[in-house]
Amino acid sequence: MWTFIARRLVSIPPLLLAVSFITYLLLYVAPGDYFTRLCDNPAITEEMCAQLRTQYGLDGGFWKRYAFWLVNAVQFEFGYSFKYELPVFSLMAERLSNTLLLSGTSLVASWGIAIPLGVVAAVFQGKWADKVAGFISFFGLSIPRVFYALLALLFAAKTGWFPTGGMRDQIAWDDFTAWEKVKDVAHHLMLPVFVVATAEMASHMRQMRAQMIETLSKDFVRTARAKGLAYWSVVWKHAFGNAVNPLVTQFGYSLAALLTGSFLVEVVFSWPGMARLTVDAVFAQDEPLVMAAVMMATTMLVLGNLVADLLLAAIDPRIRLE
Repeated sequence: MWTFIARRLVSIPPLLLAVSFITYLLLYVAPGDYFTRLCDNPAITEEMCAQLRTQYGLDGGFWKRYAFWLVNAVQFEFGYSFKYELPVFSLMAERLSNTLLLSGTSLVASWGIAIPLGVVAAVFQGKWADKVAGFISFFGLSIPRVFYALLALLFAAKTGWFPTGGMRDQIAWDDFTAWEKVKDVAHHLMLPVFVVATAEMASHMRQMRAQMIETLSKDFVRTARAKGLAYWSVVWKHAFGNAVNPLVTQFGYSLAALLTGSFLVEVVFSWPGMARLTVDAVFAQDEPLVMAAVMMATTMLVLGNLVADLLLAAIDPRIRLE
């Protein structure tokens, strides 16, 4: 297993290099740069524009600019944001924690509901429990996430039961106690988590149901039942461990999608996460911020896949990563 982990870790730098090259190339071929609109200001002289581009490594051709960025990135120096005039990492730190809070809570909620619901639907195949689970799955997969978020936002505005945006009460936040702050954030978190988790839960539940139905029909399950074992003991101790294997890999992809899975929902609910920061950086052609965001998302994807492989090997003793 250690050989497998080492091999996967060694493959990360070439992958990051390829992704950074393609991303920077796309930024380079886009018309203009961050200072193009700034230099349209008559008060800004051409000499000042040239000095700014030289200072931030935007003068010269593609290879010179990419090499300037790469040399600094290897030293974990991703520079300052052009737009915000702050270090990229300090700018991303708070936004990243907010995104992880939303996506992580959604991940726990979706899997915590999808797995037992899929097992119940498979055990009671064709009965009312299966039909209810099927309706929930159909509902979650049929409505686009953006439209679903807009419906949830409309519901919050009409009923007043939930906040219509943001992460905290902007007026009374400073007067709240620590516990009141936790409750306020949780209150703001409920609708975005509901929207993100519903679609993911529907997909995971359908796969869990299909895998359980297939596993329950296999010979080793019938043998366990013939030995007189309790039905639910056979379901959880024998069938579940085999049926859940394909979903473990999907769980790894869910971990990898923490930074991107809730981006659209963040925009709709004005959640102060990485989504708005990244979108604004792309439109502003803020190269240091865009590159740092892409590198972080790629790293999460690779590590998520590695976690999925390790979890699969831990759950199923028949799998040997070597």
